[in-house]
Amino acid sequence: MASLKEAEWSKQILIEEAKAREAAALMQAKARVTLAEADGKAKIVQAKAEGQADIERAKAAAEANKIIGESLKDNEAYLRYIWIKGLQDSKGERIYIPTEAGLPILEAGKAGKAGR
Repeated sequence: MASLKEAEWSKQILIEEAKAREAAALMQAKARVTLAEADGKAKIVQAKAEGQADIERAKAAAEANKIIGESLKDNEAYLRYIWIKGLQDSKGERIYIPTEAGLPILEAGKAGKAGR
């Protein structure tokens, strides 16, 4: 009788241990889901913040372009200065300047030599 009681007791212990392992596994799974949801929400918040930052940078660039564009209107002397400065700072690059005929000056000179 004592061994039967002991067997039942051992069986109950095994059942309770199995239930405890199952509960622990369920809690771990729920914790992983919660962490994954939190990570997903954090990524969404970060993406929205990055998108908003991109929008603000684009607005700032557009405003800067507008200011620069307005300052260059009717300012031929400054534009000519920038162009000349660019020519001085060039490192031997070939610059083509279109003429009224639509042909670059340097190409027009080459065309005359090629026909001979």
